[in-house]
Amino acid sequence: MTRIVSIDQGTTSTRALAVEQDGSIAIAKAIRHEQHYPQAGWVEHDPEELLANVATCLEAAGQADAVGLSNQGESCLAWDAVSGKPLSPIIVWQDNRTSDAIEALQAADKAPLVLERAGLPLDPYFSASKFRWLIDHVPAVALALAEGRLRLGTTDAFFLQRLTGEAATDTATASRTSLMNLKTGTWDVELCALFGVPMACLPPIRPSVGSFGASSAGPITASIVDQQAALYGHGCRRPGDLKITFGTGAFCLAVTAGVPDAPSLAGGLLPTVAWRIGEETAYALDGGVYDVGSSLEWALKAGVARDIGDFSAFERPPAVERGLVFVPAFSGLACPYWDRSAAPVLIGLTPASDLADMRQALLEGIALLTCGILGAMNQEVPIGTTISIDGGVSRSAYFCQFLADSSGRGIAVSNLDEITAFGAAQLAALGIGRQIASPQDARGQIYQPRDVPREAWLSRFRSAVGRTSGWR
Repeated sequence: MTRIVSIDQGTTSTRALAVEQDGSIAIAKAIRHEQHYPQAGWVEHDPEELLANVATCLEAAGQADAVGLSNQGESCLAWDAVSGKPLSPIIVWQDNRTSDAIEALQAADKAPLVLERAGLPLDPYFSASKFRWLIDHVPAVALALAEGRLRLGTTDAFFLQRLTGEAATDTATASRTSLMNLKTGTWDVELCALFGVPMACLPPIRPSVGSFGASSAGPITASIVDQQAALYGHGCRRPGDLKITFGTGAFCLAVTAGVPDAPSLAGGLLPTVAWRIGEETAYALDGGVYDVGSSLEWALKAGVARDIGDFSAFERPPAVERGLVFVPAFSGLACPYWDRSAAPVLIGLTPASDLADMRQALLEGIALLTCGILGAMNQEVPIGTTISIDGGVSRSAYFCQFLADSSGRGIAVSNLDEITAFGAAQLAALGIGRQIASPQDARGQIYQPRDVPREAWLSRFRSAVGRTSGWR
């Protein structure tokens, strides 16, 4: 019987899953890690802490025929290419310390070049400007570059070097850096020159399924971005298949037929590599909301909610229908706005408003931002009448029903809490010529849309979004 172990190294935790060939699943270990905020707008992780958590999870999961690894995507760092020692903290995807550098590139009219080659807008979200910031601001990184021993990469490449002795990244992860040519799947000379990133410091790009070296638990046969792993885990294979994962942020991906044409995409959508298996590369459209789980964490810390159960149900009509709107732009606005100057807005409070109203409006704000992405997606690739979602906030019945009502689509909630790790396991199994079936009960409750004034809701919300811009 084939046994697969997968590691989901995410923004807030590291998790290990043990999956048998028949699809039976066991969570072997889950460990949360610290979030560091040294300055406003900066978000960092300790690379050694994350690596130790990955190693602990692998040990807890035990031996496997194959191991899969999913990573945070755009989060990146610098390390010594010889010793593997980190030379910097991990700069997390939420971090916006490179906003000034991005604005300078915008002013120099470099956005069209990046969009044409990488398929991405100029934004601090992506790794390229973070790499250059490390060279310019961390002396140990500059010294390693001068001595020819610098490695710059996303977290997957760092983990792989320390786990197997060999740094590498995959096509899907590389497509999130702004340094890979989307059409060729290789590091782009012009993009590296534009961002000031030495190409020799980047790890090799490999297919998402293949040989990534031997770990203590077994051979690593798949490595991929967490959201692409979740897309695979949801069973999305055909054009128009779409999933949304509600974690720290909301991540919506839809499979496309071929390479999307980035300059012509509507609504600020991003083309991305879904995965590369052998010589076949699958592509997807990507749209996201920066603050979902992070917004709920804020509400808990601020005393707006006592615990996560406070977001489960509400007795009053929708807050937006009552004129109360919360735009959760704590890290700015992503697709379709791409506005880091935006700040959170809570508008429409009355003397009768209470904390329950704020919680309700916060959940609705997340759903309504998501509706903007779905609308843009549907213009590019027709999406189905029912879409699959997973993640923490999907456990709120109110949120799921409101999302169905405001989007006009059925919302199918996955019964697999660890769908990202499950997708990574499925891909790892492919690496040894095996397949893992999805559990029969993977799709749980489906929330059907009701007859509601959704256009009025969306219009009111867009009006509130217009008031967030330019504050920072």
